Amino acid sequence: MKKIILELLKKNFEFIKQNWVSALLRIFRNKLTESQISIFVESTLQTIIGIIEKSDYSYSDNYIIEIYNLFEKTNLNLLEVSLLFNNGRSSILHIITKEKEPEYDPIVVVEYIEEIIEQLFARYGILRQEVQMKELSLDRDRLALKLELNQQHLKNILHTSDAAIMVVDQNEKFIAWNKGAEKIFGYTEDEVIGQKSSLLLPTGKKYIEELNFIIEEVGEKGYARIYETERRTKGGKIIPVELNITKLPNKEGDYTGRTVIIKDSTEVKKLQQQIDQSEKLAVIGQLAAGVAHEIGNPLTSISSIVQLLQRKVKEEFVSEQLANIRSNIDRISKIVRELVDFSRPPGHERSTIQVTDVIKTAIGIVKYDKRVKKVEFIVELEPDMPKINLVPDQILQVFINILFNALDAIEGNGKIEVNSYHTKDSVFIEIKDNGCGMDKETISKIFDPFFTTKEVGKGTGLGLSVSYGIIKKFKGDILVQSEVRKGSTFTIKLPIEQPNV
Repeated sequence: MKKIILELLKKNFEFIKQNWVSALLRIFRNKLTESQISIFVESTLQTIIGIIEKSDYSYSDNYIIEIYNLFEKTNLNLLEVSLLFNNGRSSILHIITKEKEPEYDPIVVVEYIEEIIEQLFARYGILRQEVQMKELSLDRDRLALKLELNQQHLKNILHTSDAAIMVVDQNEKFIAWNKGAEKIFGYTEDEVIGQKSSLLLPTGKKYIEELNFIIEEVGEKGYARIYETERRTKGGKIIPVELNITKLPNKEGDYTGRTVIIKDSTEVKKLQQQIDQSEKLAVIGQLAAGVAHEIGNPLTSISSIVQLLQRKVKEEFVSEQLANIRSNIDRISKIVRELVDFSRPPGHERSTIQVTDVIKTAIGIVKYDKRVKKVEFIVELEPDMPKINLVPDQILQVFINILFNALDAIEGNGKIEVNSYHTKDSVFIEIKDNGCGMDKETISKIFDPFFTTKEVGKGTGLGLSVSYGIIKKFKGDILVQSEVRKGSTFTIKLPIEQPNV
């Protein structure tokens, strides 16, 4: 069988190469040059022949390193690399199906070639994963250092009295209150002096027990430290704090009260959440790429065999069923591709794009969300919108963020309208929902980092802030109109002539 396959590949080498290169040029013309594609295809075919002749996959080690370097420079993701290999399968399959009455079993030949290509792609994936895990480790160290520096910064704030410093007497009343306390809790010194220390406690038995513990601990040991608890501000907001309490003795050393230093740990917690979120997203990206590979490659093999059978089978019923199978394979492949596109980190390479194409992609991704079963999408996009030079991944991120916000606003049951139009100087994209809406105060804060109206754990408050930054980078703007219980409209404005950024 090896002899037959080698003869087939060598005899049709140039034809396979030409067919393969032509197919890749149609797909990757904007990312790879014709020379790069030609080098990749010729190198891959020579490697396949070498592996068959030597029966040794170690022959491919240098080849894997070379194409990895090539693909990294061109920012191809794992799904796109898989597509490069898959087109090789199709080109070889085309040669096999051309022969009217081959002296070999074509399915056996296809499976043999696919196993080699699968091994090459797997080796490439392992190399890529090893490199990316090293990069992830470096990113984690960088974020940990950032957290440490911010913690040191908070210590400096404490030393310059920006922390809340107060004194409570033996009757549990405030007798001193600094500007740091006023800044954190909102009470002025006049409002607090003479008030009970329980003024800052949130409602609940837990906090009464905590206060009793502090009084007892400071009386016995002279100090107490509570690293994580909560206190209530004048406005009723519950904030995470760290307490450092020391005994205030008289001349005889008896307890006459205590000094309390309270540090607001809100920013530290937010930074820790950012680190956790960054690591989660990195793992999700790796997982998505792995899922694409594990699902995509078997689907490609099945698709190849289905195409082969379609050419051979003459019965109408069987042909219809094969066509149905192929249609569903294409649908699954599309879902996997969109999953990877959503999970991979956004790129920074500009290209001239039709913005309505990006909108359609964003809507396609959002429609896979489990909340859209009762959502009506009304999409009216102007067909002849001017093309703009932007970063596609970043603009896609903006549309997805705003669409997900609209889904949250209607709570999975309502209507979302998406429209586009343009003037002489700008293009406009409107995303409108009939959800809960916002008041003027909320609208004024929605682009602030970490501001969110969602429950804890259901939003970071970064989506709209990041989107606003992206649009501003391209000299555009996001306009918001909203009314409580009537819905919201986000209008994204982008200039047609993009300045250099």
